[in-house]
Amino acid sequence: MSQLDILMVVLRVAFGAFIPICFIAIGVWMERRGAGFIQDRSGPNRCNIFGFRAGGLVQNLADGVKLIFKEDIIAGHIQHKFYFVLAPLLVFFTALVSFAVIPFADTLVLGGKSYIMQTIPLDIGILWFLACTGFAVYGIILAGWSSHNKYGILGGLRSAAQVISYEIPMGLALVSLLVVYGTVNLSEIARFQGQLLFGFIPMWGVILQPLGVVIFIVAAFAETNRTPFDFAEGESEIVAGFHIEYSSMKFGMFFLGEYVAMFASSAIIVTLFFGGYQIPWLATETLVAYGQPIAIVLMLLLPVITYYFNKWIRKNNVSHYHRPNDPRVREANVYIKIFWVLTAAVELILLTLVVLNPSADGTRIFVVLLQMVSFLLKTTVMCFVYVWVRWTLPRFRYDQLQKLGWQVLLPMSLANIFITSAVVVALS
Repeated sequence: MSQLDILMVVLRVAFGAFIPICFIAIGVWMERRGAGFIQDRSGPNRCNIFGFRAGGLVQNLADGVKLIFKEDIIAGHIQHKFYFVLAPLLVFFTALVSFAVIPFADTLVLGGKSYIMQTIPLDIGILWFLACTGFAVYGIILAGWSSHNKYGILGGLRSAAQVISYEIPMGLALVSLLVVYGTVNLSEIARFQGQLLFGFIPMWGVILQPLGVVIFIVAAFAETNRTPFDFAEGESEIVAGFHIEYSSMKFGMFFLGEYVAMFASSAIIVTLFFGGYQIPWLATETLVAYGQPIAIVLMLLLPVITYYFNKWIRKNNVSHYHRPNDPRVREANVYIKIFWVLTAAVELILLTLVVLNPSADGTRIFVVLLQMVSFLLKTTVMCFVYVWVRWTLPRFRYDQLQKLGWQVLLPMSLANIFITSAVVVALS
């Protein structure tokens, strides 16, 4: 194995491990800021380090310190302490591993060698994802059972029933999607969506399977225990449910696992239905062929975007009342300088990699970086949809949950399979 091979393996593993973990901070920040905006109140805007609030991100650091140094209590009535400790680890790591098969860019060709842009390049990627997400429920069941608490046991039972109810329509929605794609390989699925329907419509899953995307997204909300499907931890009736006996970082692992699962779920929705890393009307071959002009256009647009973004920061990062030597203005000035430095760095990379010394390898690296940015932007938007729904819809009643799963989504997914199969056979 050459040094380049080792480097590519390290980079893929680093992306698959660190990006979901780093996104926890962004997800929590997005949750709080989104909740504050939707509820017409301030989000996190006080916690700071030497006056720097980072738009509320410092609050996440304060919460992390609080959880780490909190007293870790295991109640005396808990007999199965091994399973009690194992449960939060199971929830977190299954969510993290489920992301490992999702492609974040097209295959990179360097020096005649092909490198698949997945942490774990498996041909059965979608089956791996379903297996990992289905296994995560065991962590919740173990947490409820090992707590020896009636509320915890109720939360575990609710989660098990919920998974049974919603994994079936989710799997059936995937069946109709796989009939269209003809493969379970996530890289090939993402590559398929780079084509154009009728010559001008991107062949994304949301276009080819408009009913399937609704079924899958609703089931994904239920699988991640997000509102309005958070019955496993319903505070109003079972007082936090399966994690009622947890404290300190054990509770923190459940908390982190929820946001990693949200990120992984958003990533699989983007990969299956919204083109994955594909940029609309710009397939990989097109990007490679026109890499230099695209890089020049980006170099011209980037300073304009940075200018208006910094203008927005300067306008909004001020105190709501007059303060001499306003510290928020000083903070904004520092951020503006940082963004200009980052912009200059990106401009320099584009200039040296693609514009001044264009080569096949440099252009392909540029295309992969561009596709990674596209993938992360789409995933972030999908994560915001999770936040949007949580702070907009109330929790369903439990009978409504089961009715939606068995009497609405299941018949819809079966009908979708028959309709999709008939259309595919007729067109073939």
